[in-house]
Amino acid sequence: MRTLDTVAVVGAGAWGTALANAAALAGRRVLLWMRDPEMAAALAASRENARRLPGILLHPSVEPTADATRLGEADATLLVVPAQVVRQVCGEIESRLRPGSPLVGCAKGIERGTGLFMSEVVAEMRPGEPVGILSGPSFAPDVARGLPTAVTLACRDAVLAAQLAASLSGPSLRVYHGSDLRGVEIGGAAKNVLAIAAGIVAGRGLGESARAALVARGFAELMRFAAALGGRPETLMGLSGLGDLVLTCGSAQSRNFAFGIDLGRGLAPAAAGGGRLAEGVFTADALIGLARASGVEMPIAEAVAAMLSGQLSVDEAFAALMTRPLRSEV
Repeated sequence: MRTLDTVAVVGAGAWGTALANAAALAGRRVLLWMRDPEMAAALAASRENARRLPGILLHPSVEPTADATRLGEADATLLVVPAQVVRQVCGEIESRLRPGSPLVGCAKGIERGTGLFMSEVVAEMRPGEPVGILSGPSFAPDVARGLPTAVTLACRDAVLAAQLAASLSGPSLRVYHGSDLRGVEIGGAAKNVLAIAAGIVAGRGLGESARAALVARGFAELMRFAAALGGRPETLMGLSGLGDLVLTCGSAQSRNFAFGIDLGRGLAPAAAGGGRLAEGVFTADALIGLARASGVEMPIAEAVAAMLSGQLSVDEAFAALMTRPLRSEV
């Protein structure tokens, strides 16, 4: 069994900080890397990421640093930055990582312009090196506070996935493992777009029946899309698919759901979300581009993309969905 004593976490946002604490609770020595030396020094002194996770102290085994050369100490690295900057950050750090050490992407999205999933972006930037994806129903404050949470970690090498999962699992974070890298990525990326749609339903006051129907039909879209791209049905029925969809389509803690609520209440996309990053906004066009290329119908995702681009109003988009031809449910 590969020894993973030291873990690096690249990115000191809420999710990165939470995962750093979780890895420390699992018994790992953790390097929490960020670009800004002043931020690293302040975090090392205060032990609190007051901007991202106020009131939650860093575990004693977490060491903030801005020294990229320290990344070479890590047996595995978690890349916890927004999906659209994964390529840029990989370019900055890849020469610092230990050869043969796995890099685990923790962003949920599809790269705009290329239509690549995060594992594909990492593979381009770090060819021939092991890559994994971590995804599942998880809010950063819950994980940081040590509340019970379960996620999935996938690598094409099933043995490596099991080793990584065992190294990150602790008293409150349970990490399942698998080899269906694509299925795990699809669940994480597509659910963000569907969560925006669910938020719009809530913000528009269309009722819980409408939201339940949207989530169910959205999941059907997700399953069709995954099947076309090689994802396994059982993966999408698990934590990184159905589990994450249920969480993000029903809680205002979800940035994508909160963004959708604002759209439903009449805010323009530029004003929605309170300035917080909603990955589904950037993923929508890439998702439907891949769906069209694969011959997969995703009418809810199409409607979200049309609303975000201003092609349809909220009312027009939902009217279009409600007047689609009737068909068998399966």
